[in-house]
Amino acid sequence: MFKRKIEEVLLNWKNNPRHKPLVIKGVRQCGKTSSVKQFAQQHYENVVYLDFREDPKLIPLFDDSLNVDYLTMALTAAIPGSHFVPSKTCLILDEIQDCPRARGALKFFCMDGRYDVICTGSLLGVNGYQTPEQKKRSELSSIPVGFEDIREMYPMDFEEWLWANGINDDVTQYLRGQLENEQPVAQGIHLRLRQLLLEYVIVGGMPEAVQTFLLTHDVNELKRVQRAIIDEYKGDMIKYARSEDKSRIRECFESIPRQLARENKKFTYSLVRSGGRSKEYAGSLQWIEDAGIIHRCYNLQITELPLDGNAIQDHFKVYMADTGLFISMLDEHTQSDILRGNLLSYKGAIFENLMADFLGKKGYKLYFYHKPDSIELDFLMRYHDECTVIECKATTGNAKSLKTVLNHPEKYHVFHALKFGDYNIGRNGAILTLPFYMAYLL
Repeated sequence: MFKRKIEEVLLNWKNNPRHKPLVIKGVRQCGKTSSVKQFAQQHYENVVYLDFREDPKLIPLFDDSLNVDYLTMALTAAIPGSHFVPSKTCLILDEIQDCPRARGALKFFCMDGRYDVICTGSLLGVNGYQTPEQKKRSELSSIPVGFEDIREMYPMDFEEWLWANGINDDVTQYLRGQLENEQPVAQGIHLRLRQLLLEYVIVGGMPEAVQTFLLTHDVNELKRVQRAIIDEYKGDMIKYARSEDKSRIRECFESIPRQLARENKKFTYSLVRSGGRSKEYAGSLQWIEDAGIIHRCYNLQITELPLDGNAIQDHFKVYMADTGLFISMLDEHTQSDILRGNLLSYKGAIFENLMADFLGKKGYKLYFYHKPDSIELDFLMRYHDECTVIECKATTGNAKSLKTVLNHPEKYHVFHALKFGDYNIGRNGAILTLPFYMAYLL
């Protein structure tokens, strides 16, 4: 098992004497189930586990009374060896989106207070995308507003990838010190982290992909796992989407590599299908975002705080939430090219998507700035309480737009920038250059 940041969330939740049932939501295959089961087995004498997707025969157990005593009786009858002991039992409801009535039962478990309940669910289910049968069951239940604690879990981020590769917290503390003092990273550490970054680009953070790569270092096996995950996403498109939306959702999803390959990466509906328009595909794109598969990055009207207030809602880029899955959607030999440093025409898209991966998995909203024929800034974020430009370069490329913005603070109100690329720490006036692997410290 890999060390995951959700472990601290789970422990803090358990140690809160007034904790409510916990719902861990996140994109499929990000490690929710394994993390929750491991935590429960370590901290409770009794664990009762239900997976509504794997065993749909359990769903009707919640069709009648939602009284806690009735449910515990029904569950012990249905699950051999299960026991409910007050204060010593954790009930895990996996894939809870497939059983809306079970989610409605959380109110009663919360009010009863004898047993701890942890649920996992894909973002699709939590956001209300359901099969016709699930919708029918939902009519007999209600969302337990005020009686559940919802937390989001992401695929493994770069810091968790470092842990999986034996890089401990001492290295992170060292890097933070070098960043604060703006001093170069020692060459041995720099080269090791640079290589781990390139591997992370092709592997990403899906735990099964990470495990496969670390065990085999076989890129073909890695691609097999990643494409199986992509196929599962497409299966959700068939299962949860309305019939009239299925093909449009898939078209939007499969257009992402083409969208990012363009010089101007603004998401364009006509690139999904010739003549495609927003009113036809906007809902389909929203479906993919709600599934946790993509991040949107919004253009800003002006480079000032607050960023969200200055975002242009209909002008955005789309990045895959996990860079490893994005790479698996590209040409057959892209992984080998990346490991050799040969990124060809996709290098801009790859490293922009990598930055979106880093920031998105930390929970940041994404913003960029683009004015036709003049200024293009990769990302902007609040950093040290300023609107700060984040530029990412595959190599030591020129950042003409960045220099223009910094040379005119009276117009753009930007005074500092961070430029990430294939180099060590250094400063050039208002621009602090950083190795790309340090982006996880933002």
